[in-house]
Amino acid sequence: MAACSNAAAPQADAPAAGAKAESGLPFAVTPVHAFAEPWAMTFLPDGRLLVTEKRGHLQLYDFKTGKAGEITGVPKVAYGGQGGFGDVILHPDFAKNQVVYVSYAEAGDGDDTRGGAVARATLALDAAGGGALQDLKVIWRQVPKVSGQGHYGHRLAFDSAGKLWISSSERQKFDPAQDMASNLGKIVRLNDDGSVPADNPFASQGGVAAQVWSLGHRNVLGIAFDAQGRLWAQEMGPKGGDELNLIERGANYGYPIVSNGDHYDGREIPDHDTRPEFAAPKITWNPVISPAGLMIYSGSQFPDWKGDAFIGGLSSESLVRIEFDGTNAKEAARYDMGQRIREIEQGPDGALYLLEDGEGRDAGRLLKLTPAA
Repeated sequence: MAACSNAAAPQADAPAAGAKAESGLPFAVTPVHAFAEPWAMTFLPDGRLLVTEKRGHLQLYDFKTGKAGEITGVPKVAYGGQGGFGDVILHPDFAKNQVVYVSYAEAGDGDDTRGGAVARATLALDAAGGGALQDLKVIWRQVPKVSGQGHYGHRLAFDSAGKLWISSSERQKFDPAQDMASNLGKIVRLNDDGSVPADNPFASQGGVAAQVWSLGHRNVLGIAFDAQGRLWAQEMGPKGGDELNLIERGANYGYPIVSNGDHYDGREIPDHDTRPEFAAPKITWNPVISPAGLMIYSGSQFPDWKGDAFIGGLSSESLVRIEFDGTNAKEAARYDMGQRIREIEQGPDGALYLLEDGEGRDAGRLLKLTPAA
């Protein structure tokens, strides 16, 4: 989800007409466009923006014209509950190969099961402001497909070495997060073609275990690398147990054996400090924030925030700013946005861009945040 550093700036840095500096907020908020159930976004090198819509649409928004065009060739998605079209990111060599990656929920074969999937395709743009995904190929799937419509995860990121990382949530089935015969409840590391790197921590086990970098996760809806190459992941926990984790090679984060929250039906889960063999979160939230997208800022518009992380809050209707001290982290500020925030991205102009989690037609706005005057 990292923005392209060589992209053209989509808008001038100053707050645009209609920008609103909310009382107490250190930024001006400019509504840019509205989408139908947007889920993720990524900037192209030319400054245009790809936006996924949960029902199975991929939009290309042009900041210069103020219009969005349709990208066809999107795979069929299993829409419902938390399922549908998910993430979109660019291959590290996109400028040369035009390859993009998308994640989505797909239906099982002839039964009431579903699972997350990741595909790669070539993005072919047209002169009319739209385009198509061509030569789409599925390179990864959640195993096994299970019933239910929750906890797919399927967030995507590339590291500096060109490895593809996927968050694979546990589909509300608890135990698979500790089962190495399943890739549910795991963070997965692959080569860009979907093959398994030989140096993965569990590669010798073969099968889906070879894909796994870390395990014991619940519902990971944001992953991002910091400037030092460390992977951070935010995790929607059970009641009172949202987490920010520093992801370590081969580590087990303990779910559902431990959590700093409890089950929604009231059953207690032992806290992390009762089982020190499991990796503990760097931050936990109780009450929860319901974390969505995760981004680590590297721009210049907000120089005091360089290196900070930003998390979109769903139930908390907030933007949460995180400060790091090496491998430690703390919540530094929480900004009341008045709407569920699904996704956050850094634009090529150094502004912050948010997607609201609107469910109706044109209900999910794209917001641009710039420094308050």
